[in-house]
Amino acid sequence: MTTFGYFLSCEQFGPKELVDQARRAEAAGFDALWISDHFHPWNDEQGQSPFVWSVIGALSEATSLPVSTAVTCPTIRIHPAIVAQAAATAAVQHDGRFVLGVGSGEALNEHILGDPWPSVGLRWEMLEEAVEVIRLLHRGDDVSHHGVHYEVSDARIYTRPEQPVPIYVSGFGPQGAQLAGRIGDGYCLAMPDAELVKTFRESGGGDKPVQAGTKVSWDADADAALSVAHRLWANEQLPGQLAQTLPRPRDFADAMSLVPREKVGEALACGSDVDQHVTQLWCHVDAGIDEVYVQQIGADMDGFFAAYHDEVLPQLRG
Repeated sequence: MTTFGYFLSCEQFGPKELVDQARRAEAAGFDALWISDHFHPWNDEQGQSPFVWSVIGALSEATSLPVSTAVTCPTIRIHPAIVAQAAATAAVQHDGRFVLGVGSGEALNEHILGDPWPSVGLRWEMLEEAVEVIRLLHRGDDVSHHGVHYEVSDARIYTRPEQPVPIYVSGFGPQGAQLAGRIGDGYCLAMPDAELVKTFRESGGGDKPVQAGTKVSWDADADAALSVAHRLWANEQLPGQLAQTLPRPRDFADAMSLVPREKVGEALACGSDVDQHVTQLWCHVDAGIDEVYVQQIGADMDGFFAAYHDEVLPQLRG
């Protein structure tokens, strides 16, 4: 059965807002939480970037919902040994209800220490080794790892959950889906793409969980909802590899100026038409996605959570 969760956006909201949204999501009947992991927002209009691990700790005291990162890059900005420790602590805080979602990252976040931005193939190679390092450390043994990309010397993680933290791998093309199928405990993606889900399952993913996130802009005024979505999140409609290669929020702002307003309206539900919201989420179910996470872009949080509690989630589950 498909589960429906709430997507906490660290690019758009501050830490206290995110914790409040998590409480409201649980009260509204959502099943789980996704939370993004960024150093920068995609653009200055979004305007936030709290450190995700601090927020995850606060969430453990505010809600009993399972939490997944969507997604953490464990390759450049943060060494995989540190990510392993952070994920283990998060899993203890959440009583095992924590999933580490990982991906190969974006230059937007990973360039900040002056490291070169690798090619796609090299980033996948680094991600695979990083996942290996994290899993070794999660066993609780003393670890010395001398790999192609990472060194770990006599390291041991003492604060760990009873079971190893599940690691879900993100991939937005066929090769990424194949990598996720080969090394992941699950798969994360950002679109309802049945072919990618099929590729993941045929590449070793089998019946492992598939997660995906989507965005909506709930508002009684559909035109205002579209304006907010276009101003804040037109970056999601940029083509090709731009999302992975542009280095600064202002570069995304420049590129977003080329995205037509109507293209954003075609991509996500804007307004208070319940059927439109149900249809958008149901497209993910039809694509074979097991866990669908929805983020409210607009300011009307009261209207969003009330409508999803009273109408949208009951229809999806009915």
